[in-house]
Amino acid sequence: MSSSFGRLFVVTTFGESHGPAVGVVVDGMPPGIAVELAAIQRELDRRRPGQSALTTQRQEGDQVEILSGIFDGVSLGTPIAMLVRNTDARSGDYDALKDVYRPGHADYVYAQKYGVRDHRGGGRASGRETVGRVAAGALARIALATAGVEIMGGTVQVRHVKATRRDWEQVERNPVRAPDATAAREMATVIEAARERHDSVGGIVEVVATGVPAGWGDPTMAKLDALLGAAMLSIPATKGVEIGGGFGMCELEGSLTNDVFDGHQYLTNFAGGISGGISNGADIVVRVAVRPATSIGKPQSAATAEGGRRIIEIQGRHDPCICPRAVPVAESMMAIVLIDAWLRQRALRNTP
Repeated sequence: MSSSFGRLFVVTTFGESHGPAVGVVVDGMPPGIAVELAAIQRELDRRRPGQSALTTQRQEGDQVEILSGIFDGVSLGTPIAMLVRNTDARSGDYDALKDVYRPGHADYVYAQKYGVRDHRGGGRASGRETVGRVAAGALARIALATAGVEIMGGTVQVRHVKATRRDWEQVERNPVRAPDATAAREMATVIEAARERHDSVGGIVEVVATGVPAGWGDPTMAKLDALLGAAMLSIPATKGVEIGGGFGMCELEGSLTNDVFDGHQYLTNFAGGISGGISNGADIVVRVAVRPATSIGKPQSAATAEGGRRIIEIQGRHDPCICPRAVPVAESMMAIVLIDAWLRQRALRNTP
């Protein structure tokens, strides 16, 4: 099932961008964990559109409704269904694109895959689908906190501007969600310039998990880093993932990239907290390459379903840079992978 992720903590999202609602069913949440609606809503508020001039101006409240699985503020261990209604969709913005395959979008491949597609806002391929991921991720984070695991993320690059600091307290203090206040201002300028040109820019989102003990994850075919890679690449608009030293290690020698363990901790973390597919106790560090948003207002040549071509200018409200709103999504996918690994380790070793 392509809309489901996980083995013991199973997340299944549903809904289209311009349908009545989007949501998620989470099966495998441990019972007896206190769950506050406000904690889930807080994460959805970080993801929702219309937060600043740097994001799409679609105004969705993204108010979550919990339909099952929680009673008296405690998880029951049964499936948790959560719903968020779409209230500000403007499907008419897409009427002119009904028979057009927009460049960079999934229009053509969806038509080939299913023989039918929802052209309104991209349907299932829209970033709106990530609402369910963030709601599920909020549950995962609540459970992981009981094991001492914390997850944080931020935009560390927008086009050519890179963050040089990792002050995670800065992330929610600027609209770019960068952990570097100085770089955040430069990133905002780049994004605003792209919007004025009716264009878009890409960047890199970094996510870090602290407090993960050694031993989570399975070797060989279900490595923790492999699952994290799959999770991050399943997020719309992501085109690359690196863990720890990542691609930068290709320029170095093994004598520099071998992490030395002194019996208590690793002195470096080129492995990104994962050795042999298993967490090693160091921080887990993942970076995700986010492509420029495909919906732009510039005139573009697009193919039509009849086989011709047409010049289009995509109307509607879109993100000039996806990174700021991708941060909570990437954090959520990290949490979903980690809680699954935690539950598998508990079952394997019969430990809390």
